[in-house]
Amino acid sequence: MGGEFDVISKDLLEILVCPESHQTLTPADAATVARLERRRAEGTLKNRAGKPVADPIQHALIREDRRIAYPIVDSIPIMLIDEGIPLDQLDS
Repeated sequence: MGGEFDVISKDLLEILVCPESHQTLTPADAATVARLERRRAEGTLKNRAGKPVADPIQHALIREDRRIAYPIVDSIPIMLIDEGIPLDQLDS
């Protein structure tokens, strides 16, 4: 597969699930990451806790239903429910 697995090992990805729904996760594609980062840079991207996302988004994992993204920071997926980023923000 390519660069997605350079950030997180394939073995780890196979066992990670959403902490809320237990759905599987997949690496976000480059276009989704770019859209998330653009909204973050504009100051309009918020996490599930309603707080602005401060750290740059270079990689993320997307929940199977494509409703939530979990950022990956320094090769560590941030798998906390409140840190999840609702993807419906990208629709507006």
